[in-house]
Amino acid sequence: MTPQELRALCLSFNATVEDFPFTPQTSVFKVLGKMFALSHLDGQPLTVNLKCDPEDAIRLRREHEGLIVPGWHMNKRHWNTVTVAELPDRMVKELVEDSYDLVVAGLPRAERLRLDRA
Repeated sequence: MTPQELRALCLSFNATVEDFPFTPQTSVFKVLGKMFALSHLDGQPLTVNLKCDPEDAIRLRREHEGLIVPGWHMNKRHWNTVTVAELPDRMVKELVEDSYDLVVAGLPRAERLRLDRA
């Protein structure tokens, strides 16, 4: 997956925006103001920080040692850093979608309903 494909994937979800609150090089993808993905899209290798269920995070780190690691500069229990180029595109897409879904699930009910109508 290329940086452009990763950006397009992240922006394909309802009510998602790209923001640069940390540095001009660090893309932060948010749904209704809540972050679900963070990446330095020009980084080598291309990595993305994604939210993850804590039990799944541990399993993924074990199954993909060195390619999925505890989230860099993030809460290590809930975030993974994923090396994009080393994993199948389909898996990366599923991880990004899972991250988005976890964040949406944590939104107040009224905001979730707004997303359903979008």
